[in-house]
Amino acid sequence: MTGVNRFHCCATCVHFRVEKEAGGIVYRCSRLTYETKPTYQFQCWEPKEQVQRLIQRETRA
Repeated sequence: MTGVNRFHCCATCVHFRVEKEAGGIVYRCSRLTYETKPTYQFQCWEPKEQVQRLIQRETRA
């Protein structure tokens, strides 16, 4: 995928995890093991299946 993609963010990636801890909720990339935020973007982004379908629908239109 090249160019700007409005879906590209951690929250739409297959590696995005939400973990409940004693101090609150932590967002983490299970692939990179980094603590992240839903709006962050990394080059290793791999969209969830549902997001892939939305992207395909938009590119066909």
